[in-house]
Amino acid sequence: MKYLIILIFYMSVFYSYEINVGMSTAMSGPTKALGQNMYLGVSLAFKHENILQKKFEYKITVLDDEYEPYLSAKNMRILTDNRKILAILGNVGTPMANVSVPIANEKKILLFGAFTGADILRKRPPDKYIINYRASYRQETSYMINMLLDNGIKAEEIAFFTQNDGYGDAGYYGAISALKKRGFNKINTLSHGRYTRNTLNVEDGLITILDAEIDPKAIIIVGTYAPVAKFIHLAKEDFPSALFLNVSFVGSNALKKALKKNISNVLVTQVVPNFTSNLNIVKDYLSVLLKYEKNEKFSFVSLEGYIVGKLFIEAVKKIPQKDINKESIVQSFENIKDFDLGLNFKSGFSKNKHQFSNKIWPTLLKDNKYVEFKWNLLNKKD
Repeated sequence: MKYLIILIFYMSVFYSYEINVGMSTAMSGPTKALGQNMYLGVSLAFKHENILQKKFEYKITVLDDEYEPYLSAKNMRILTDNRKILAILGNVGTPMANVSVPIANEKKILLFGAFTGADILRKRPPDKYIINYRASYRQETSYMINMLLDNGIKAEEIAFFTQNDGYGDAGYYGAISALKKRGFNKINTLSHGRYTRNTLNVEDGLITILDAEIDPKAIIIVGTYAPVAKFIHLAKEDFPSALFLNVSFVGSNALKKALKKNISNVLVTQVVPNFTSNLNIVKDYLSVLLKYEKNEKFSFVSLEGYIVGKLFIEAVKKIPQKDINKESIVQSFENIKDFDLGLNFKSGFSKNKHQFSNKIWPTLLKDNKYVEFKWNLLNKKD
């Protein structure tokens, strides 16, 4: 008995309790940069935590959905039918959320930190098993509208180019709602070009904008990096001075690479801070990135994945090991209050509040890097 107790003691020291999560995301295909970086960020958070402590071992199983909803649904069934999987983290994309959310609710398993600002993850009151880190697309495009109007751009001078699905719709209707709140109701006079998901067929959408009676000074874009880059290159031939405003999901680094150099007036609203920030979460992320993946560069997407991983770890830490299960993890999230993640503000969750951050950081692509954007620059004349 004595030796058995000693053996059990040493096993408890060297063998940690596994915390298994799943992810369905685009690891291949035209949107793979988003999925790969989201996976990288969560993995970095888990890898670092596993080294810091031996109580838990965080593991992630990722399945490739190629940014296609039917594959995402299949992956969600595989992951949620696995009894070891305690939660789903960091799935990428609104079309994927449209199929993932119903499955998460059906299977009663947490879907946390999806890389999408879609409304389906933000019901009021919120779905019990759907919890978010980031600001919504509605918040991003509403912010764009208000900043444009406040700094000299007229509503009539705004156009839209969006992906023809729920992702594009979420951003577009957020902007429209903001315009109506500012007293502009001639929505049908604003041009709105669209393109099909997972294609580069942007020409028809561009023609729609070219046919507008008033040349746009600002084009709000809700798309992914490859078609958006093609659209911007083409649109600049006719609108060289226009502002091209993108939501965070575009994939900033991939967009920068696709645009090449010497492209001006490209703005991206971010839901995480820039790498130049002095915020503690950024310092932490950059240190961990350098330690474990020194060949990888800063990415807004992998930073978001890192934040998602850190928040998940925070929730698990608060649960006694014997009580860890799918339900207790959700409850633990809802009990996080006034938590400082290193973003220079405190936040948390509750049964009626399932989103951690409403913060938006505007950035401008300048000299092949993203810098903080000052909206009052729109008022300055050359």
